[in-house]
Amino acid sequence: MMRRRSNGNVDPTSARPSTMQAPAPARSQQVRAYNEIRERVQRRLLAELSPVVDTNDAQSVRRALEQIFVETLQDERLPMSRSDRNLLFEQIVADVLGYGPIEPFLRDDTVTEILVNGPDRIYIERSGILEETDVQFRDSDEVMHVIDRIVTPLGRRVDESSPMVDARLPDGSRVNIIIPPLAIDGPSISIRKFARAIFDVEDLIKVDTLTRTQADFLRACVEARLNIVVSGGTSTGKTTLLNALSGFLPENERIITIEDSAELQLHQRHVVRLEARPPNIEGKGQVPIRQLVINALRMRPDRIVVGEVRGGEVVDMLQAMNTGHDGSLTTAHSNSPRDTLARIATMALMAGMEMPLAAIREQIASAFDLIVHVDRLADGARKVVYISEVQGMEGPTIVMQDIFQYVQTGYSGGHVQGYFTALGVRPTFMDKIETHGIKLPPTMFNPEREYLRRARCTVRSLARVPGHLVEKSRWSA
Repeated sequence: MMRRRSNGNVDPTSARPSTMQAPAPARSQQVRAYNEIRERVQRRLLAELSPVVDTNDAQSVRRALEQIFVETLQDERLPMSRSDRNLLFEQIVADVLGYGPIEPFLRDDTVTEILVNGPDRIYIERSGILEETDVQFRDSDEVMHVIDRIVTPLGRRVDESSPMVDARLPDGSRVNIIIPPLAIDGPSISIRKFARAIFDVEDLIKVDTLTRTQADFLRACVEARLNIVVSGGTSTGKTTLLNALSGFLPENERIITIEDSAELQLHQRHVVRLEARPPNIEGKGQVPIRQLVINALRMRPDRIVVGEVRGGEVVDMLQAMNTGHDGSLTTAHSNSPRDTLARIATMALMAGMEMPLAAIREQIASAFDLIVHVDRLADGARKVVYISEVQGMEGPTIVMQDIFQYVQTGYSGGHVQGYFTALGVRPTFMDKIETHGIKLPPTMFNPEREYLRRARCTVRSLARVPGHLVEKSRWSA
């Protein structure tokens, strides 16, 4: 059922036919009548659809459906306006050829995620903001029908014995499905859409995800073969940023990408793309990312790009980075740069790495050079909030130093206010960058004036607090 929004506007992707815009007491009856007409027409269409029509040819199926649809309306003598008729036909086409009520959202390039929480609650994400739609499935059976259309072509199944599945749509969009009894309120579908237009660094600069200075610094780090981890939470843009950084990889190097679901789109010619394989219907044939990482080391790689480390593959990544395979790129889920290293250590321990925690931390400090942390702010904007260097070990602790930061100053007009700034720290790996013939201006690491002004104001205000000691030399820059 599709309802008018509280602001008086109707979502164009889910507009209700004009006959449905009735007062509340009569609307439920009209909705039931509309669904009955839809089911009658759809049953006849499916029963009379010629078996000789090639179901893989969407255009021929659509033409056959349209002919039967017109004849059905005439035979049934169903009075419908032109807008109602067009909407009903598109919904039936979506049921036959697509994914039912969520098909318009899959075609809408402004929608980045689709979340189905049972048959009567569908959410979408636009510009980083989640919103509830007016679209609904008829019942749980219709949701299951869409789920079958998703998993059947992939040779997968979803039932009580296997109630969860990760899959990928033909356009590359990632899908996670979970059904009852694990999903209490009905079948759940989570779709992370695959971007048709891949963002490069120039695009990210235009949308203010990072600055030109930060982009130049990251380019130098990639070309100098530093090991980089892009970290952040769910849907913060880690893969988008990783793809942009991959654009800095040289054309004359052999690049091997390893992903759970293939999303990276590298423009270099010498690229080998590997994708993990889930188990088949019999539960056999699984090839995890860890096995692909081990195999990639035998493929003479110059660079290894792992879409995301989330398990045992982190052990093999650490070994690769510490045995000459530098210049690798990967992503990891975390809340901050320091949490990234803590989570990597935890994953190594859970994977059965038989080493003391202190030794694992030494491996991590030796393997990774840079952490680039991205975050989705309250207004939905994605920002590179930290670029941090991994300096090494100091006792049992991994020492890190922030090089660039995004400083939030407030929230106004529905947008987060803030600015990017360097923190006045020259990275210790600058010598390595310079040995690759890359020259960066020293002023790149100078703090912005706004940052210094606010820092000095903070020092002055703290100095006025009785008994408060302030180390003013920290702000002397």
